Amino acid sequence: MSTSPNRMVGIIFGTIYLVIGIFGFFITSATGFTSTQGPLLIGLFELNNLHNLVHLVIGVVLLIAGLADARVAKVANTGIGAVFLVIAIVGLFVAGGNNPVNILALNAADVVLYFASAVILLAIGIGAERVVRAPKAAA
Repeated sequence: MSTSPNRMVGIIFGTIYLVIGIFGFFITSATGFTSTQGPLLIGLFELNNLHNLVHLVIGVVLLIAGLADARVAKVANTGIGAVFLVIAIVGLFVAGGNNPVNILALNAADVVLYFASAVILLAIGIGAERVVRAPKAAA
């Protein structure tokens, strides 16, 4: 396996989000699919079943991309980073309370986590493994 930063971050984040998604279903078994409130994971992150499904999908995409190759991992990291950024921005307005628009049961800790994940994934996705073209020789 190459030591591509995009591949490594994709595999690490993919594994973490996949495990969180699976584990989340155990603690949200009595929670509605799009409930605006749910139980807390490690006392911080609020979850519902849709939120768990989102974690599973993101985890699978990042993990498969990270295992594929650097170019695919770069695209996945950048794309998922952008999705996390959008979720975090929306979360600023809908998180907490019993807001009916909050179908992911987001709270302040989730918003901070998604902003941090977005920054890391976008920084690696955009900044790592850039192709530098050599100047053309004069003819």
